[in-house]
Amino acid sequence: MIRLHHLNRSRSLRIMWLLEEIGVDFELVAYHRDKQTRLAPAELQDIHPLGKSPVIEMDGRVIAESAAIVEMICATHAPQMIPDQGTASYVQHLELMHFAEGSAMLPPLLALYTSMLGEAAAPLQPRITSEMRNHFSYMESQLRASGHFVLDELSAVDAMMIFPAEIAVRDDGATQYPALAKFVEAIHARPAYQRAQARDNG
Repeated sequence: MIRLHHLNRSRSLRIMWLLEEIGVDFELVAYHRDKQTRLAPAELQDIHPLGKSPVIEMDGRVIAESAAIVEMICATHAPQMIPDQGTASYVQHLELMHFAEGSAMLPPLLALYTSMLGEAAAPLQPRITSEMRNHFSYMESQLRASGHFVLDELSAVDAMMIFPAEIAVRDDGATQYPALAKFVEAIHARPAYQRAQARDNG
């Protein structure tokens, strides 16, 4: 059985959704953010030195990093969610799996952290905003007519891209990125996502 070390209101939600979606039995070990600092509790460092979530225990291994976790879960329990190796779709799968936690997340994180600096961050804001638009526009362009990334049905990349897509469509983003808005709406409507959301809020 898979054990998921889950931090509330974090990227870990997409791992719980994936497990719910493919019907894999898992044990949920829940952690809660500090109410003042919003940081993860120190207990997570007992599981992995980085002290972050998500982390899973699977087949006797402790695995961190969202993309590695999604890849391992899908390869073992839902291989249909990963394109065949040697195909163009597999290359795109690799690119977007890494993009979701690499390129896509850097500008939003910079925006979050620099917002704490007040006026001191003003010189950086135009570049950060430009980079967010660049990355979100790229994501918009990568969605297929089916409303999915890479494949015409749910794939590992969809599980990874839901988090940056949710950031993209916040505030007025839904009008700027209509395809991403439809993608987020469709994922949020899935019963498995709603089950995961309920457990995250519980």
